[in-house]
Amino acid sequence: MTVSINAAFDSGNVRVVAIEGDRVDLEIERDHQSDFYQWFHFRVAGARGRTLTLRMLNSGGSAYPFGWPGYRTRASTDRETWVMADTRYVDGVLEWRWTFDTELAWFAYFAPFPMDRHDALVARTAASPGVTHRELGRSLDGQAIDYLRLGTGARQVWLYGRQHPGEPMAEWWMEGALAWLTSDAAAPLLTAATVHVVPNMNPDGTRRGHLRTNAAGVNLNREWHAPTAERSPEVLCVRDAMDETGVHFAIDVHGDEAIPANFIAGYEGIPSWNADHGAKFYAFGDRLAAHTPDFQVGRGYEKASAGRANLSMSTNQLAERFGAVSVTLEMPFKDHDPNPDPVHGWSPERSRRLGIACLEVLAGMIDTI
Repeated sequence: MTVSINAAFDSGNVRVVAIEGDRVDLEIERDHQSDFYQWFHFRVAGARGRTLTLRMLNSGGSAYPFGWPGYRTRASTDRETWVMADTRYVDGVLEWRWTFDTELAWFAYFAPFPMDRHDALVARTAASPGVTHRELGRSLDGQAIDYLRLGTGARQVWLYGRQHPGEPMAEWWMEGALAWLTSDAAAPLLTAATVHVVPNMNPDGTRRGHLRTNAAGVNLNREWHAPTAERSPEVLCVRDAMDETGVHFAIDVHGDEAIPANFIAGYEGIPSWNADHGAKFYAFGDRLAAHTPDFQVGRGYEKASAGRANLSMSTNQLAERFGAVSVTLEMPFKDHDPNPDPVHGWSPERSRRLGIACLEVLAGMIDTI
């Protein structure tokens, strides 16, 4: 049977270079109107009973090639359970082998969270008691920017993710967070706070199979200082809604290519930085590390020096604009090495659990923010 490679589906991305015997040579497509690429997602048919070597030839020129060493490709035969394939990165080529004992197998940079699953998440949550749904605006491709509101408290909490569409762990986190928010466990938090949730800031990039940009090739997390309807309507409509409510606490959920751990990044370096403001950010991280083995505070990004924060990024913009305790949460494409899983690595289920853990910690400190 002839081997067939297909990525013509929601969040798919790959280009076939050659299929020679049991070797499949591939390349990752660039984001539209952009040089960014790293996200891949495709299926293989017609290989049952064979062991293929799959090679991503242009990995060395990707957006973050320093993320490939130690990385392992995710594989699934049912699109529900994703395991890590033995993978190596040599001379700019990402390569893995897979023995096919099924008719179909899917491979991806991380377990995908495509738009059909997003729509199901929004529909399920919107049908829950006490939830208000709004369409804040439309993307450049005309997709809805979905927003969900829960709670009646005075503190304004914003949770938003997937500014970078090729970081689907962010929406797996949202799935866990929204399940917890619609349970009885959330009652104390929802009494103290009103929680505003945008599960996917970049539906166009998600559907197109982009790594980092929207339909115009724009990195949304560099638009928060001056979003426009022409370049970044996704940010514009969300920031306008934030201006209406104010923001006391925010989590912007992401994935990191290189660091094998969960960590948070803050807003050191904003013009209005002060120790009292920063102490609340650090307290959240310390409490989260004490609450779950799937979080730590020893590894992360270098802090910005005084006055050098990039205000085009949402975390810095919200901290400066509103005085918010503004958190960028990063989850790994590799694994959380302090608490590893040798089969699944960092996974959808662990992302969901971390979403719950973050809100449990927030509930315990909301009165101090």
